[in-house]
Amino acid sequence: MTERPHLAVIGAGPAGLAATVAAAARGVRVTLIDSAAEAGGQFYRQPAAALRARRPQALHHQWRTWERLRDALAGQVESGRVMHLTDHHAWLVERQSGRFTVHALLGPEQEEPAVVHADATVLATGGYEKVLPFPGWTLPGVVTAGGAQAMLKGALAVSGPTAVVAGTGPLLLPVATGLAAAGVKVAALVESADPRDFVRRTRALAAQPGKVGEGARYAARLLRHRVRTLVRHTVVEAHGTGRIEAVTVAALDGAGRVRPGTERRIPCDTLAVGHGMLPHTDLAETLGCRLDGPGVDVDGDQRTDVPGVWAAGETTGIGGAALALAEGHIAGCSAAARLNGAAPDPHAWAAAAKSRNGLREFFAALDPVYAPPAHWAEQVTDDTVVCRCEEVTGGAIREAVADLGAGDLRTVKLLTRAGMGWCQGRVCGPAVAGLAGCGETPGRRPFARPVPLGVLARAGEPKPSDAAQ
Repeated sequence: MTERPHLAVIGAGPAGLAATVAAAARGVRVTLIDSAAEAGGQFYRQPAAALRARRPQALHHQWRTWERLRDALAGQVESGRVMHLTDHHAWLVERQSGRFTVHALLGPEQEEPAVVHADATVLATGGYEKVLPFPGWTLPGVVTAGGAQAMLKGALAVSGPTAVVAGTGPLLLPVATGLAAAGVKVAALVESADPRDFVRRTRALAAQPGKVGEGARYAARLLRHRVRTLVRHTVVEAHGTGRIEAVTVAALDGAGRVRPGTERRIPCDTLAVGHGMLPHTDLAETLGCRLDGPGVDVDGDQRTDVPGVWAAGETTGIGGAALALAEGHIAGCSAAARLNGAAPDPHAWAAAAKSRNGLREFFAALDPVYAPPAHWAEQVTDDTVVCRCEEVTGGAIREAVADLGAGDLRTVKLLTRAGMGWCQGRVCGPAVAGLAGCGETPGRRPFARPVPLGVLARAGEPKPSDAAQ
C-alpha cells in the first residue's frame, strides 16, 4: 500500500490552520508544527484553561471563523489525517534529495530536539513587531502593542490601570479598545499617521467596505470609552523612576518632525507602543527562498522559488488575518494537488484568490500611511539604549558611522556589537539601520532561534523518538 504524501505546516496561526485543513481535506497527511501550547497564533490567542474565562470571545472579532477552524482541525486530528505538534519551536528546515527535515526544540526550555520529515512544507511563520527606540523605552511598564494584546488575550492581564497606546498601524485600534473594555483607563491613543492621507486613498477603501466598517466599529468603541485620540502625534519620551510614570507626546509637522512647543505630558503606568509588523522569514531564507521586499516572494499558488516550499500569511507580507486565511487556503490546496501528482486548478480556490488579491491591494495602499515618522531617529538621544541585548547606545551607533566610517548594517554591527545578542538583531535591526542611515538587509541567520550546542552536535543523527516520519 502506498503511503499518503506528507506535508509539514510550520505555524498554527490563521494561515497555518487554513493550509492544514485544506490539505488534509484533499487526502494529504499533515503535520502541523507550532511553538505555542494551543493553536490560533497571536490573532486567535486563547486564555489558559486554568483561568476559566467565561467569555473569551469578548477579546476577539471573527470568533466564528476561529470556531470553524478549531473544529475542522480537531476533526482532522481525530481522523488521523493531521498530527498537531505543540510546543515545537522550529529552528531549521533542510531540503535534501527533494524531501524536507524540520528541526525543532521541545517545550518551554527548548533544550530537547525533535525532527519531522516531510515531502513538502508550508511556511506560515507569521510576523513580529517593529520596535523603534526613544528615551525611556526600556522602563518597566513600556511594552509593545502586541505584547499588551498578548497579555490580555492569553493571561487576562494588564500591566497597569492607566495606559497610553501609541505608535502607528491598525494594531493600535484593537489594543486600545481591548484594554478599555478590560477596565483600563486609556488616557490617549497616539497615532502618527495623518487622517488626510486616507482621503487620498478612497478608491482602496471603497474596495474593502468590510475593513472600513471594522475601523468604524473600533472608532465607536473608542468614543464609548472616552479615549482621547491624538493623530499626527508621536511619543517623545517616557518618564519614571523604577517604572514608567508618564509619557511626553508631541505633534508632527508635514515632514515628520516634532513641532517645538507642542509637547504634552500624560500620566500613565503603561505605554503600549508599536510601529507596525515585519515578516518572519528566517526559515525561508535558510532554505534559499527569494524575498520580495521584507516578505517571502510567492507566485499565484503561494509557491516560493524553492521546489516543494509554499509560504502563506504574514511571512509573505503583513496584511492581517483575513489575508492570511486566504493565502493559507490557497497554499494548502496547491500543495495537496502537487503532492497528489496533479496540476493545481486555480478555479478550486477562485474565491480565496479574489479575496487575497483585493486585500493585498488594500494593504499596499495603506502601508505608506502607516509608515513611522520620517525623522523618528532625531528623538533618539546619544545615551538612549538601542540594542538592549548588548546595551549599545544611539551615540555608539552614530560614532561608528561618523567617526569610524561604517556605511552598512553589518559594519555597524561589527564595530558596536549591535545585533549580536540573543535576538540577533530582530528587535534592534530596524532602529540601528535608521540611526545609521543605511538600508535594512536580510540578517542571513543560519538558525531561526538560539540552539543548544548539544542539540547541534547531535543534529542529523537518527533517533527513534523523531516526532514524525
